[in-house]
Amino acid sequence: MARIEIVPVSGLSQFLAFCRLPRLLYKGAPGFAPPLDVERWTLFAHFLNPHYKLVEDQKFLARRDGEWVGRISAHVYKTGITPVGASPAQFGALDAIDDPEVVRALTEAAEAWLKAKGATRINGPFSPTINGECGLLVEGFEATPMIFMPWHPPYLSRHLEALGYGKAKDLLSYRFAIEETLLNEKPRITSRKEWRDRLTLRPLDKSKLKTGETALMEELFNDGWSGNWGFVPFTKAEFDSTADALNLVMPPEFGIVAELDGKPQSFVIALPNLFEIVADFDGRLLPFGLPKLISRMRNHKFNAARIVLLGTRKALQNSATGGAILLGMIEEMRRRGASASIKHLEAGWVLEDNMAMRRPIEMFGGKVDKVHRIYEKQFGASP
Repeated sequence: MARIEIVPVSGLSQFLAFCRLPRLLYKGAPGFAPPLDVERWTLFAHFLNPHYKLVEDQKFLARRDGEWVGRISAHVYKTGITPVGASPAQFGALDAIDDPEVVRALTEAAEAWLKAKGATRINGPFSPTINGECGLLVEGFEATPMIFMPWHPPYLSRHLEALGYGKAKDLLSYRFAIEETLLNEKPRITSRKEWRDRLTLRPLDKSKLKTGETALMEELFNDGWSGNWGFVPFTKAEFDSTADALNLVMPPEFGIVAELDGKPQSFVIALPNLFEIVADFDGRLLPFGLPKLISRMRNHKFNAARIVLLGTRKALQNSATGGAILLGMIEEMRRRGASASIKHLEAGWVLEDNMAMRRPIEMFGGKVDKVHRIYEKQFGASP
């Protein structure tokens, strides 16, 4: 059997190979949709993703017989930044062919790099953060692929578990079926007497994203998620970076800010499922795909959308008021989806033990569509 070579990613050519590898490994697999290479660059490039200011990291590629056959990243948070309940030593971006020895070689490389940094426990995948793409797909392999949600083949979790990795947490994605009849129904929450004059759902102001809205999103998100397992603060720089993408792809009606008695308490953002209009690009946008993308963004009637960001003040969580706000936003997002001809809205992800979030989603008919798993492994520190 040919030797597996592990290559620390260095230089532009290897970085580009790292970014495009999943679309080459998984091409044609049911449930997989190739992301655009240019979008992967914004996720994994240090100078494009502000999150890399918070960590030290190393990316690895696996090569056999001259072909790239797998990848993984390892990162550790800098002093003063500690994820809630999770290890600051983490792996991400794990993708490989169906060969347990390739997975073994990749994880051993990530573990060795983290052990050299003093780690005794590893969690992942986080790509590159819990606020980015995280978890390994373990259920829903043939479900509708959604933007910014990682896809993995069924064998990958089996190979990882055989190496001593166990479940830390499961992340649930919910699917809502949206009917056009929602447009004719009276809102159940905001029309009720106790909320009619107090609860307002205003649009996110795209013209003021970096001059006010991202600061509000940072405040609400970090307050709402603080204390949750794995939490790392979402920085203003990261929200500003996200705002650049929102300006390009978020319809104005897909951003909502909930105000109670005139004070912002929660926000939610959904994005149309861009996989519907880029499937034939095979990951390559430049140079000829950009005009097609712009035209399709203007003219395509999307079938599906995904809630990508949500934050509610911690003080309102697990309360009747907080529940009403969340229900009101979910209801309004479904109504807006119906007006935009959306048939399928995905809400995800939600921690399996976050019942304050799960209950309202399930009350409105959300059904678990995908499960992504965060893994953990203990190991001794380097001597």
